[in-house]
Amino acid sequence: MMETAATLPFEREHPLRMPARLRELQSRGPVHLVLTPVGDPAWLVTDYAEVKRLLASDKIGRSHPDPANAARIGESALVSGPLGDYETEEADSARTRALLQPHFSPKRIRELKVRVEALTTELMDTLAAAPHPVDLIETLALPLPILVVCELLGVPYDDREEFRSWIHAVADVTDRPASERALGELVAYGQRLVARKHREPGDDITSRLCATDGVDDDEVALLTMALLFAGFETTSVHIGLGMLLFLVNTDQWERITAEPARVTQAVDELIRATPGPAGGDIPRYAREDIRIGGVTIRKGDLVLLDNGAANRDPAAFPDPDRFDVARQAGGHLSFGHGRHYCIGAPLAKVELEVVFAQLASRFPGIRLAVPVDDLRMRHNTQTGGLLELPVTW
Repeated sequence: MMETAATLPFEREHPLRMPARLRELQSRGPVHLVLTPVGDPAWLVTDYAEVKRLLASDKIGRSHPDPANAARIGESALVSGPLGDYETEEADSARTRALLQPHFSPKRIRELKVRVEALTTELMDTLAAAPHPVDLIETLALPLPILVVCELLGVPYDDREEFRSWIHAVADVTDRPASERALGELVAYGQRLVARKHREPGDDITSRLCATDGVDDDEVALLTMALLFAGFETTSVHIGLGMLLFLVNTDQWERITAEPARVTQAVDELIRATPGPAGGDIPRYAREDIRIGGVTIRKGDLVLLDNGAANRDPAAFPDPDRFDVARQAGGHLSFGHGRHYCIGAPLAKVELEVVFAQLASRFPGIRLAVPVDDLRMRHNTQTGGLLELPVTW
């Protein structure tokens, strides 16, 4: 059986399409034995209903009872293998969410939206003045999430090149030593930031966590850097690939430029239709034996929940490869589901809504400056995404 297992990652024929091999596997059943890029066995779950069920289940987790010998998806020190303490994972997760939830309340998100709009307008002004063609990744998709997360955490924007390079290195699934070094640098930076916030507190999450009873400085540093890591990678990918979805589906772009009120609904569809890394977006480990579609996943096995494939499951979303801004796509699984639903999802959606509303308003004639086949993808990170997106208007 191991000899016939598919090997990750699957070859992607087009940056916006589900790989043919992944589509074939999905059509054959909900779960599949695969080999990760480092040669370890794993179970790939591609069925919407099963991915959703497992996301809300306590039968899987990020930790492993024997982490040194657990299967891995790559060489990243942070996103490729087990995380956390196996005995206390659930309690630790609940505590972290309780600490962070107040900072992502609806009231706080409404307040942040005003700032997101102002930051986006500044970037749009820069974009408008830039010579053509313009790389939308470098001028918008990367800087906006960084600006927002800096604002949120009280991180100096002038440090962006430094921590951006660390985050990219930490996320590299091909170079373990470089990933570990970068993770050490990122944690040390977090510790220096916490020390500065004790001296000069501000109106930001880091300062408020520093003033929270029962939270020591090391925990604040780790939480802050985790938010920094998570706060711009995925949003940046969604801005880039989301814009590409519009650029190759010009009828949908024309629709939101003509009907700006559709942007909020369009963002859910954009998030659903944005392809994942083609081979298990969410790594988890079975905490007990699990039966899926006649297959038994054993306790300790690596389980890869492919929410990108789940979002294109025809049983959940008819004609799933069609990008349609009128689709009711709020049930997508890109932010997870249940008690582990991404705590920063409301802020990410606000960023995307603001970005595409302003792009549609200010650049209705935007178009690709190169053929789609010339676009290059990032292959060394779990989040993937475009390396560049040259546009003109």
